[in-house]
Amino acid sequence: MSNQDQALIFELTKPGRVGYSLPENDVPEIALEEFLSSDYIRIEEPELPEVSELDIMRHYTALSKRNHGVDSGFYPLGSCTMKYNPKINENIARIPGFAHIHPLQDESTVQGAMELLYDLQEHLKEITGMDEVTLQPAAGAHGEWTGLMMIRAFHEANGDTNRTKVIVPDSAHGTNPASATVAGFETVTVKSDDQGLVDLDDLRKVVDENTAALMLTNPNTLGLFEEHILEMAEIVHSAGGKLYYDGANLNAVLSKARPGDMGFDVVHLNLHKTFTGPHGGGGPGSGPVGVKADLISYLPKPVLMKRDGEYQFDYDRPQAIGRVKPFYGNFGINVRAYTYIRTMGPDGLKAVTEFAVLNANYMMRRLAPYFDLPFDKHCKHEFVLSGKRQKKLGVRTLDIAKRLLDFGYHPPTIYFPLNVEECIMIEPTETESKETLDEFINAMIQIAKEAEDNPEIVQEAPHTTVLKRLDETTAARKPILRYQKG
Repeated sequence: MSNQDQALIFELTKPGRVGYSLPENDVPEIALEEFLSSDYIRIEEPELPEVSELDIMRHYTALSKRNHGVDSGFYPLGSCTMKYNPKINENIARIPGFAHIHPLQDESTVQGAMELLYDLQEHLKEITGMDEVTLQPAAGAHGEWTGLMMIRAFHEANGDTNRTKVIVPDSAHGTNPASATVAGFETVTVKSDDQGLVDLDDLRKVVDENTAALMLTNPNTLGLFEEHILEMAEIVHSAGGKLYYDGANLNAVLSKARPGDMGFDVVHLNLHKTFTGPHGGGGPGSGPVGVKADLISYLPKPVLMKRDGEYQFDYDRPQAIGRVKPFYGNFGINVRAYTYIRTMGPDGLKAVTEFAVLNANYMMRRLAPYFDLPFDKHCKHEFVLSGKRQKKLGVRTLDIAKRLLDFGYHPPTIYFPLNVEECIMIEPTETESKETLDEFINAMIQIAKEAEDNPEIVQEAPHTTVLKRLDETTAARKPILRYQKG
């Protein structure tokens, strides 16, 4: 909530108005001084707004209408797969037997929940072509780090302590080099060729006896399938390294291709992307990691097992990298993902890929005459345009993104990946109708024409939002994170 919004609710204050009713305190009164330093004990009553229930309901409902999400409008955020979350997922996650259990219950009392998690692991093993899966990691980057820590443990167990380098393409997700660094590796960049794919000659130059792994997204961040993936796997494996799959773009290959069959040793998935858990807003995610057989012993513990018809957590894992998340991950998101997989089935998951790819190529071809197309070839689930043509007219990609707000759309990803000048990265997903795609395309075409005929309207956008263009540099460096009176 902005300062402006906070001020509004205080301005509605009328002394004596009450918008809530709390139950009587059923906890014995205690002397806080016995537990807390006086520095942490409030002396004066907090200054809170005094408004009626109706006023406060209207205030927060009005605020909620300012938020944008997949339930309120098109959200073509490239590389993030902001697609519709089916409401049946929410219904299943709220079943009391799932929603009201406690993570510290005895295993014998939560066998149904453990069965769901085990079955989800089995489905993800089949989808990815991996030999074992852990559901512990809380999100994608957490899964990246977990996978890299297993690779590190593998090399150390084999005496390969000199393997300190992780190779990352110049088109990689920004979390890849960050995760490698946090896991204790150095990162080495491998260049893309003129087709937007990993340059095999450059890969051969940077792979050596110090290589721990190559981190790769396939299709890559440009939305292009790495056609030489088997050759790349051979190059890395021949040098004793491992191949790591960033599963952020799995939406493009579901039931069509499996990372395990491409030669990958480790894969992380984003259940809050591909498998329709709620995504964004700081909420819980889920980033399961799958591994090939020679890495199973390094999985974080406990590992969920099925023994003699019962589901158990196995803590006796001497080579495990340890626990990476309490209580075996974010259970509610895993329930949603499991529901999605079971309701879609193999044919449905295949259709996801087919429609995601169809939608992306349709949009790309319709927009190509109005923007620069860095790679004029068949894309997968997402594609990149360049705003270089508009930049020459004084309109930057940032301006285009701001202008899209006036049409009611969340802008696509911009200025990423870094190897495309004035990059505009668009992912329509499979859940959008042709009518929605056409409306967005028409908005983009109108903006391209405005850049030629009336650039000021784009440069000064947005015009229809509650707040106009912000000073983004100051907002990033000096954010105001709480209400300041006056």
